Amino acid sequence: MEVIKTPIEGVVIIRPKVFDDARGYFYESYNKREFDEKLGREVNFVQDNQSKSSRGVMRGLHFQRPPYTQAKLVRCVSGRVIDVAVDIRKGSPTYGQHVAVELSEDNKLQFFVPRGFAHGFAVLSEEAVFQYKCDNYYAPQADGGISIDDASLEIDWKIDPADALLSDKDKQHPMLKDFDSPFVYGEI
Repeated sequence: MEVIKTPIEGVVIIRPKVFDDARGYFYESYNKREFDEKLGREVNFVQDNQSKSSRGVMRGLHFQRPPYTQAKLVRCVSGRVIDVAVDIRKGSPTYGQHVAVELSEDNKLQFFVPRGFAHGFAVLSEEAVFQYKCDNYYAPQADGGISIDDASLEIDWKIDPADALLSDKDKQHPMLKDFDSPFVYGEI
């Protein structure tokens, strides 16, 4: 596997080694030993999630408040999405900045989103199946989010957020300027 650094420290793209032949392909989607070694730290994933969504669905920008905060390793196993991580750590030199990457069944890329980041995605294909590995259990009382439609974040979702299919919960998230982050740079 190859780890591709991004402009925001700790947020990385993972390119697995894919073996293609006349029968199809094979790759290790996750190997803890190699992942921890290449990442330079240990991450203990405890929960896997999967979602299926249709074109135009946008999910996010989500996070869980401490002590239930989560790091995520995400991938799109069917279809195509634009996936985004936004730094919401107070005092971070990259606070409010984001990394966006297209994840698809074709490119087989994965995206590691550390704790202290809001995460979301938009579906670009007719439908997409999306998988998450999380290093903490889901805690509904710790749910939080930033508005996916916050123009100050300058995210190119590849679809118009005004036309997006959002959950009622996601429509209620605050803009970054109105948000008091529970995360402090260097403490998580």
